[in-house]
Order: sequence, then C-alpha cells, then structure tokens
Amino acid sequence: MLNKKKIKTDLCVVGGGMAGICAAIAAAREGINVVLMHERPVLGGNASSEIRMWVCGAHGKNNRETGILEEIMLENIRRNPTKNYYIWDSVLYDFVLREKNITLLLNCACMDADITEGSFEDGRTVKINSVTGYQLTTQTMIEVEAKFFSDCSGDSILAPLTGAKYRIGRESKDEFNEDSHVEKADNFTMGMSCLLQGRETTRDVRFTAPSWSTKLTDEQVENRMPDIYDSSENYWYLELGGNRDTIHETEEITKELVPLAVGMWDYIKNSGKFDADKWELEFLGYLPGKRESRRMCGEYLITQRDISDGVIFDDVIAYGGWPLDDHFPMGFYHVGEPNTDIPTPAPYTIPYRALYSKNVENLFFAGRNISMTHTAMSSIRVMATCALLGQAVGVAASVAVKYSLTPNGVYREKLGMLQDILLNADCFLPSKLRNIAESCKNTAPDSELCNGLDRPNSFYNTTECGVEVKNGTRLEYALENAEKVSYVHIVFDSDLDRDTLVGEHCERTHATRCNVLLDSPDLIMPKTLCRDFALEVTGEDGRTEVMNFTDNVKRSYDVCIGKKVKKITLVPESNWGDSDKTRVFSFDFRN
Repeated sequence: MLNKKKIKTDLCVVGGGMAGICAAIAAAREGINVVLMHERPVLGGNASSEIRMWVCGAHGKNNRETGILEEIMLENIRRNPTKNYYIWDSVLYDFVLREKNITLLLNCACMDADITEGSFEDGRTVKINSVTGYQLTTQTMIEVEAKFFSDCSGDSILAPLTGAKYRIGRESKDEFNEDSHVEKADNFTMGMSCLLQGRETTRDVRFTAPSWSTKLTDEQVENRMPDIYDSSENYWYLELGGNRDTIHETEEITKELVPLAVGMWDYIKNSGKFDADKWELEFLGYLPGKRESRRMCGEYLITQRDISDGVIFDDVIAYGGWPLDDHFPMGFYHVGEPNTDIPTPAPYTIPYRALYSKNVENLFFAGRNISMTHTAMSSIRVMATCALLGQAVGVAASVAVKYSLTPNGVYREKLGMLQDILLNADCFLPSKLRNIAESCKNTAPDSELCNGLDRPNSFYNTTECGVEVKNGTRLEYALENAEKVSYVHIVFDSDLDRDTLVGEHCERTHATRCNVLLDSPDLIMPKTLCRDFALEVTGEDGRTEVMNFTDNVKRSYDVCIGKKVKKITLVPESNWGDSDKTRVFSFDFRN
C-alpha cells in the first residue's frame, strides 16, 4: 500500500510555472498558508531548463512587467550573468523556498479531487474540498485540503477533476465578432514545441543524426530558416499537434517533435548552408512546451475585441501587450508563414472576473488557461503576462481568506483593496493610481515623487517619471506634527526597456539565452538602478533609525514603519552605472 499524507492549508496552487510561482509567493507574502503542487522536479514550467521557452510579455516602451516577476528578473541578472538555465532554475527555486508560508510539493502530479455538488453562493454549483497528488519520488499520495484552489497548470487539470466549465479550440469569428480567419468553430489549438539549443566552440564538432530523425528539405525549411548567429533565434517554430489533441496525444506528438528538432540540427550542421562546423548541440528538449489546451470559463470571457478595442476594465488586475500571435494548427508543416503577428494596443487591461470559475465556488486560475477566447489567448498566453495574473490571484485569495469571501465576493466587496495591494506591490494597473496620504503630498520634497505613478508610460501620456537627483541628496518629508506611518513606498528606475544592458535587443531583454556564441555578452545590472541608499526614520521621540541598503537589486520597496514619525528621509548614494545622479520614480508614504 502506498504512503498517504494529508495537508490543510488556505490556498492550494496546482502548477509551478511562472503563474503558479507568482500566485504562491503573492499569497504567502500576504500572510496566508499556501501549498504549491508541481508535477516536475524543477519550477518554471515552459520557462524551466526542461523546456526553455522565453518569458515574453507586453511590447512597447516602459511596458515591462514588474511586481514579483521584476524581482525575479533583476535577481537573475545579478546571480546569473551568463544566462545559465540551471542557475535560472535555482533562482526560481530560491524565491519559493524563502517564503515560510509556502509548502512546496515537487514531483507531485495532481490526479484527483474531492468535491461537493449543491447550491452555493453566486449561483455556483460545485465546491472543491481537496485535491490529491501522487509524488513520484516518495511514492506518496498527498491530499491537500484547502479553502481555495488555483489552477495554474496550463492544461486546467482541475476542470476534468472537478467539473469546472471550460472551452477548448477555436471559436468562429462570428461568435464574438472577432477579427479571426476561422469561419467555423473547431477543436484545433496551437501546437507544442520541443526546443533545441546550440553552442559555438573553438573546434570542429561532427554531428551524426540518428536514423529516426526527420530529414528536412529546403522547401520545408523555407519559411522557418534558422539563424544560429542571431540572438533572437530560439526555434519556436518547431511546432506540431495543433490539429490533434494536445493533452491526450501529447506522447504521440512528442515522438514526432523530438525527431523534428534533431532533424533541424542535422540540417543546420550538415546541409552546407550554415557556418556551423564549430557548433555543438547544447540542449535537446524531450518535454514539449505547450501553448494551448483547455481554457476555463469565468465570470467574464475576454475576447479579441476587448483587446483590440482597448477596453478599460474597472476591475483591472493586470495588463497585456503581446501581439495577436496565433500559430496555425499544422505548425511546422503549415505552408507559408507559421503564425499571425497582429499588433495590440499595449498596454491593454485584463479584468479580475476572468480569473475565477463560473461554476466552482472556490476555484481561481491563472496563466494561459484563464477565461478567454482562442484569439484573445493568442496574446495573453505569454509567460510575463501569466506571471501578473498569478500575482493577482495570490493576492485575491489572501483577501478572500481574510474576509471569508468567495472569489466573486472579492469582486463585489473588496475590489479596491485587491487593486491597492497589487499597486503597492509594484504591479502596474493601467488607469489606476496608488493611494497616498494627504500629508505626504503636502510635505513632499518634489510633487513628482508622490503622484502615484511608478513608471513613465504612454497610457498616462508621460515620458518621464519621478526626479533625478545627485547622489547623496537628501529627499525629506518633515511633518509638522508626528503622525502614524504604516509604510514607506520607494520605486527606483530599473531601466524597464533594458537600454543600459549590453548586446542586441534580445540579449538585453530576456532572462535566458538560446544559442551560445563565443562572444555572447554577460548580463549586467541596469545602470540606472540605485545600488546603495539609506532610509532614515525619525520618530516622535526625536530618535532616528537608519536603514542602509547596499548592492540593491530591487526596483521597489514597501518598507513597514508602523509608528508615529516626524521625519522620513531617503538618500540615494550610488547606482549600478557610472553616473553621479540617480533617478527615483516614487518616494512617499501611507498612514
């Protein structure tokens, strides 16, 4: 008989990709207990060393995703200058392990759920009591009983296990008046990819393809021509399976994907069309990266019209900005261009109501499986956007736990609180501004430091943000009367567009690398980011507490004060570049 184990918690997050990681961390930081159940030995999902897809997000100036994701990215720059995938894995692992409120279950596949059917709040008909995972390494069945569950699994495993409503496939263009080429609805999706990576060496390296590799012709490669010397090459187009069942036929599709990837490397090495004699195969993926399968049905269904028309949702909790990037179901064997590339109005808003189930009372979801049409998904699915959705779900779950609300109850009663927490956690919510104490505005050293804007952005018609000051300048709030200050909020310029890093655009903007050249540059910290600073807090008794921060790698701080103060002073002392001036986007406080 197998071992059995039971855990009780506030929130169970199923799936440890970028959405699940951020959901678990956000909830844990808000003080609730979290179990993160992930079926693989490493975190990151499609971004992990097992699959190696890039974490992409919104296009456009100053649209980089912040919050927890930017914390991860900046720490990765500091710890992982050569973009080593195993160090990247360790950064993600570290971010989860350091949260004392998270219980991490790796190698644990969710395979069952206990539910109650009935009549629940807001017309829901199902409630999840627990889920059970099988942990391969310990041969243990682990039952997790929780108040709330978040499906961040990508494939929406909790849909078949709980009866949560979902969609799969492509809607006809007429159903939601979308700009789609699909005349009649079908079950086709985007396909999957097994990726490869190459490394340039100083010696000739022979490659002999196995007998089972796919022999590619010039005609097949015509619209998928690789360039091993281009930093933006990552072989994403080695894709199959969209015209089949991307869940139940995954293993069969993988048996075609691996030979296709090997065949592409054989073509690169042995066709004579590339200067590839000194290149060796660095990585070959056997676990396919998946783009699409089940999409949950939520309180609201996002359509392509919402995106393209730039609808501003009052319940905004995240944003997107990737193009409408729809891959044709035949993938690599589709004749012509492999995908669409239709611009979207970046940033566009994403509503909270798309992140919880329409029929299951206590089910959230985040990632490529939220409530949206296929065409909307072609933009929202990228991992940086999914990370924002995860952070929003983690915070929403914490609010639901603390106030004994359902996910829909959070929308009705605590939406403003949810948005305020996200804003103070350095999440950009287009159309929303952070709340700041009136006394802060009245005593500000510069009004640009306390206007609720933590980045310049075209959404607010701003090209600059905050103030640039000479290092050593004392930015000071001197209050006429001592007053309670809960938090001091500080945001520095982390160079959201990564203009101060080295290399080509792709090298500067991605956390990881595909092909490794002999002269591939090392990552450097954004030169604009404040490196050393001091925060001084003078209490009503006249005593000053000095907090010194050295070798800073964070963009944002929400420093807990929790007492009456007379004066608050921020002293930027240096940055990661060679400038004698440092930009501060925000420096303010809340009562």
